[in-house]
Amino acid sequence: MDLVPAPRTVEGPLGRDVPFDANTTLWAAPGTETAERWLRGTLGAALGLPLRPGPRDARDGVRLCLDDTLAPEAYRLSVVAHGGGGVEIRGGGPAGVFWGAQTLRQLLGPEAFRRAPVRPGTRYAVPHRTIEDAPRFRWRGLMLDVARHFMPKDGVLRCLDLMAAHKLNVFHFHLTDDQGWRIEIRRHPRLTEVGSWRARTKIGHRASPLWDDKPHGGFYTQDDIREIVAYAAQRHITVVPEIDVPGHSQAAIAAYPELGNTDVVDTTALSVWDTWGVNPNVLAPTDHTLRFYEGVFEEVLELFPSEFVHVGGDECPKEQWRRSPAAQARIAELGLADEDQLQSWFIRHFDTWLAARGRRLIGWDEILEGGLADGAAVSSWRGYAGGIAAAKAGHDVVMCPEQQVYFDHRQAAGADEPVPIGHVRTLEDVYRFDPVPTELTPAQARHVLGTQANLWTEAMEDHARVDYQAFPRLAAFAEVAWSDLPAPPERDFAGFERRMRAHYARLDALGVGYRPPGGPRPWQRRPGILGRPLEGRPPNR
Repeated sequence: MDLVPAPRTVEGPLGRDVPFDANTTLWAAPGTETAERWLRGTLGAALGLPLRPGPRDARDGVRLCLDDTLAPEAYRLSVVAHGGGGVEIRGGGPAGVFWGAQTLRQLLGPEAFRRAPVRPGTRYAVPHRTIEDAPRFRWRGLMLDVARHFMPKDGVLRCLDLMAAHKLNVFHFHLTDDQGWRIEIRRHPRLTEVGSWRARTKIGHRASPLWDDKPHGGFYTQDDIREIVAYAAQRHITVVPEIDVPGHSQAAIAAYPELGNTDVVDTTALSVWDTWGVNPNVLAPTDHTLRFYEGVFEEVLELFPSEFVHVGGDECPKEQWRRSPAAQARIAELGLADEDQLQSWFIRHFDTWLAARGRRLIGWDEILEGGLADGAAVSSWRGYAGGIAAAKAGHDVVMCPEQQVYFDHRQAAGADEPVPIGHVRTLEDVYRFDPVPTELTPAQARHVLGTQANLWTEAMEDHARVDYQAFPRLAAFAEVAWSDLPAPPERDFAGFERRMRAHYARLDALGVGYRPPGGPRPWQRRPGILGRPLEGRPPNR
């Protein structure tokens, strides 16, 4: 079976294949409506089949059932040839049924991944198998940075479809940064009037001499956000918004200069940043800033029902705070030791604020500096160390170490790789990544909620570049996040490569511009655009 991600068990073939054609009916138990709608609207549309409603015992029909003996995201897909025959998908919850429907799609071949039938009238068949499956982790995430390069709404919806096809279930939506503010906040309209666009953009790495002098920008209206969240929910994907504080905030400061450290820099002269890197212009630790962002988060909470809200907290240079009389007065007032503790105070404020509203704060692992906020969870990006420290302290962790799962990093060492950034992270490297460090005890390891791949878009100006950097590595990552794999050295990468031959055909049908195994196609190259390749094996810390 060429399924990606690999299921836990597959039995069969056990008899004749079951036809899947114009006579196939669909029966759905109460609670399975999302899978029912998806099967008709997506799978039925791809194959030109109506999948009409029918009785539960219809011959060769599809049946969707809930089974409380299974875990919520687990499913059992049974293709039965005897008696009335048909396909039965049983899930521990609605999500389990939906993931079973994704497996059914793969069983029907690459034509099931198109948007309209290419061979009308074809009689398809489902191979006679019994598949039992369940995810390893509850958090199987993908982070998309839309601040550096804006992705229009339709591209975001396409990204969610690709996630669902790979059984990924958390979309981390990086909405604000120095280079752009991408979400409408009605009480602070200048965030998008001013903060959502920049006059020009650096091409390639920040050391590149090249510029795109065309203004770049865009933002999502609140109705756009509602649509994205609803579209994700129909695919059992949770959208976790990120509003980055107190660093990575120059777009907000450009819109509202009083948010910056006005006693050490002329914030009225700042514009939305047009290059990359770590920016020295950070939020001022004032009551006004806190009230401003409380207003932002109030509107964010109305739009996103997620348990977690991401507040960034990464790469916050402290130099302006060291020079700022107002910041130093705040440190003295609070009895803090230094600027690291000032950042911790800032994050703790929003941890308490979110907790009072029934939400949980999550931030990049810099929130460990100066003391970890009570109840906060950590996105461990600077290697494993932050996640290990957080888990040992009893805090939940999402493992996303840059040396392993930052997909802006290059995929091969060849000179043809477009805008080569960072260490080489091949398809096999990703397949052998394990999110749970061996240093953790079983009790500590339970704090690892899961894992996430990150797509930072400084060098990804459109969805074609995002496709290239994400795929095929995202397929390997999805298997790491979902499947019950052996230890990394024992994993069957050759077997995965064999299964990927079938999966490439599915990606082709979906129109994904992945990196071919033999290297980039001519139009995927970016000759003359400077990257920043790092040589040797990346540190595994």
